[in-house]
This record gives sequence, structure tokens and C-alpha cells, in this order.
Amino acid sequence: MVRIGIVGIGFMGMIHFLAARKLQGAAVTALHSRDPKKLAGDWRSIQGNFGPRGEMMDLSGFKKYQRFEDLLADADVDLVDICLPTHLHAPAAIAALKAGKHVLVEKAIALTPEDAEAMVEAARQAQRLLMVAHVLPFFPEFAFAFETIRSGRYGKLLAGQFIRVISKPDWSADIADAAKTGGPAVDLHVHDTHFIGLIGGVPRAVFSRGVVNNGVVEHLTTQYVYDDGPALSCTSGAICQKARPFVHGYELYLEQATLTYQSDGRPLTVLHADGNTEKPALSGGDDATAAFTAELQCAADAVRSGKEPDLLSGRLARDALVMCFKEIESVRTGQAVPL
Repeated sequence: MVRIGIVGIGFMGMIHFLAARKLQGAAVTALHSRDPKKLAGDWRSIQGNFGPRGEMMDLSGFKKYQRFEDLLADADVDLVDICLPTHLHAPAAIAALKAGKHVLVEKAIALTPEDAEAMVEAARQAQRLLMVAHVLPFFPEFAFAFETIRSGRYGKLLAGQFIRVISKPDWSADIADAAKTGGPAVDLHVHDTHFIGLIGGVPRAVFSRGVVNNGVVEHLTTQYVYDDGPALSCTSGAICQKARPFVHGYELYLEQATLTYQSDGRPLTVLHADGNTEKPALSGGDDATAAFTAELQCAADAVRSGKEPDLLSGRLARDALVMCFKEIESVRTGQAVPL
């Protein structure tokens, strides 16, 4: 069994804890938080933008550590699952790797490309897995798109556009703090750059226009420039009004079909070349944690096999972060920026 230690009991730590209940061949065995109330099971202060609110939890069967170093010293922890704010990812992940642990760290991989590169190098030196929890490819609609493109079922991907917009978050102080998250052009948009990297590879350059507020890029639209690849674009940001607090989706044009999906009422649909439409059956239903269970299962399976999974690749997560920073540079300079 793969034994998991969760580091950080905030919203994402709670979601990972709940999702891990359904794992096969793996289980959470240890928890770390500096907050003694949370280690005692009082999670009532936790809330997020989806899923359940925190409640009183029975943690009697788990090891509980107030010091991070003590969890790292636990020989019964195989995989350290880091659910801390983004600015704390690099030091925590590097310490865990140096302690001989495999690591799963929440997205974004780090706050800066330099920190991300240091994490990748630490994993190489330690000969341990560095996996980054980009959950988007595990959501049914995006998993369908990824598998469809990778299989070549409808020919090659020709073009596509993505959207991911939210209203300004008011449910977390950290999420609104660009110094801790990088702002919407990183914390929100890195979902898109990661998925674009999966289906199209890293582009040669990016060209972006955006909205800047108090020095922070809050909204941007980007064209991804490939020498021989699909024509891809994305709009992402946090300036939508509260009447529509969140929406994401895509329209992807393949040689023999178009895939279309938008979360605010347009279900996944395949538009076929013969004029027929199809709404594929998807798994997961209304379970808010199902994608996170699939993500954690992928990480646990990788620990058993010793092979880095493509969907959780630390190197791709690093590249996705670099893409975000290049797009921010493009917004600020008004020029296309090479990668």
C-alpha cells in the first residue's frame, strides 16, 4: 500500500483527504498542519469555491504532525502530498525529495519558473518522482478531449480555443494575494497552459493582450504560436461579474469532428462530419471529488511503478508555469514572446 502524508489542511488539503477515501492500494496515513485545531479534527473554518464545507472530522486513526520535519522523518510515509499555498511549494517539495519521499504538489508547481526548475532538479538528484496535481485532465470533459486527441480517433487537432473566467474571488485571502499565488494569470490560467501543453506541446512563442490592475495581469487572451502545430488560443481571467462566478470550456476542431463544451450549460458534444451530434456518456456524475480521486490514484500508481505519469509530469508543470510568465511579459510589452 502507498502511504500518503498530506501537508496543509486548507481547502485543497481537505479535498485531497476526502478524495483519498476511495483510493485502491493507497491511503492517507499522516497529516501535517501548524494549526492544532485542525489536527484535532475541527475543519469547520474550511471553505472553497466547490464541494463541501469543512466539518468536525474523526482523525483518531491518523498520525498527526504539527512540525513538517516530523512528517518527513516518518518512515511509513511514501508519498508527500503538498497542499500548501503556492509560495511555499518549492521549499516544502525540495525538502521532501531530499528526505527520500516521492512528492505530489498542488498546482501551480511553484511561484516562479526558477523555483520550478529547482524542484525538477531536486527530483532528478533524489531519483524520486515529482508530480504536480493539475487536476483538469481528470475532469470527464477534459479527459475525453485529451484521450480523443491522443488516440487520433477523429484525425489530428487543427485548431481550438479555451475559456476560463471567474469573478474576483472573495472566499480566500490567499487566492486574492498575487504575492502568494502569482495572480489570475498564473494561479487560474496555469490550468489552461498545462492542458495546451498536453495536447499541442510547448509553443514556439505566445502573443497576449490583457487587463492589468495595480500591476497584476487579471485577464488575458493568448495566441499560441507553433511552427507546425494547431492554431490554439485561450481567454482566462478574474474580471467576470458575480452573476457568472465561473465558467470554463473549449471548442476543439479536429479533422473529422469538433468537440465543444462549456460548464455553464453547454454539455460536452461531438459534432460529426456527417452533420450528426453526439453527447458522450461521462463518468463522475455529481461527485465533486471524483476527479481528485482519479488524480491521486494516478499518483499512487506511479509510486508503485516508479514511472512518472504524463498527466502529472513535473517537467510539463514547469513548462506550463513558464508559459504563464511569458504571456504576462507579452501583455506588458505588447510583443510576441518566444519560449
